[in-house]
Amino acid sequence: MWFTKVSLKNPVFATMVMLAFVVLGLFSYQRLKIDQFPNIDLPVVVISTEYPGASPEIIESEVTKKVEEAVNSIAGINALTSRSYEGMSVVVVEFELNIDGRKGADDVREKVALMRPTLRDEVKDPRILRFDPASRAIWSLAILPGTSSLSAVELTNWTDQVLKKRLQNVSGVGAVNMVGGTLREINIYLNPQAMESLGVSAEQIANAVTSEAKDMPVGSLRSLQQDRVIQVEGVWRTLNLPVACLSLLMTVQSKACSFAQHAANHRIWRWFTP
Repeated sequence: MWFTKVSLKNPVFATMVMLAFVVLGLFSYQRLKIDQFPNIDLPVVVISTEYPGASPEIIESEVTKKVEEAVNSIAGINALTSRSYEGMSVVVVEFELNIDGRKGADDVREKVALMRPTLRDEVKDPRILRFDPASRAIWSLAILPGTSSLSAVELTNWTDQVLKKRLQNVSGVGAVNMVGGTLREINIYLNPQAMESLGVSAEQIANAVTSEAKDMPVGSLRSLQQDRVIQVEGVWRTLNLPVACLSLLMTVQSKACSFAQHAANHRIWRWFTP
């Protein structure tokens, strides 16, 4: 070849050309930009649906299969995987690389919206999220009790109300998510014998707590001097709250059920004791 002939006849010229390529390569390598979080649009959509208290078998038949059948007809799907957990259904839709991720997410939302009326009333609305590698956490912080005098519930409240808000105000922070923690809860223990004698079911007590334990606006009281807003406070803030505000529990509180305040567990088991 002509390049080989030129190199053999002019060894100095060939050496200088190779050195020039080496110098240019080193110069370019030093100024090469590295992006730890490149802007990659992966066409992956995750559908998570909660069904509190349901077993994995019920989740599979009542939620997961219906979601799969609804989104399976979307064009451009490369893979469709699902997982059924206790109280949770997760369906991952992976589109082909030539499909726009936003368009794929819109198609999934449309199909899931049409399928939503077929789910049971107890099933919560499905959450549809796009998989974005740039949204992953880049810094994790563990909050431990240590020698602090705060309880687990108080430490969780401090982390959520104080520390989380301070981190959100830092310049350049996009989002702060809190995972874990111990929440405050009030347990209602039922007495089956007393409930049977009073003719009260557990569902009636649960409905009474759900419908009555909330703040309800009543209206306003106006006069020539002032204007007052009136509301009925029904949210349980302490266990010293009189139960007379609950029409049903007012009758059965002292006989059929008792109240106790505890720290919420990660798993809640409900049972009746004879």
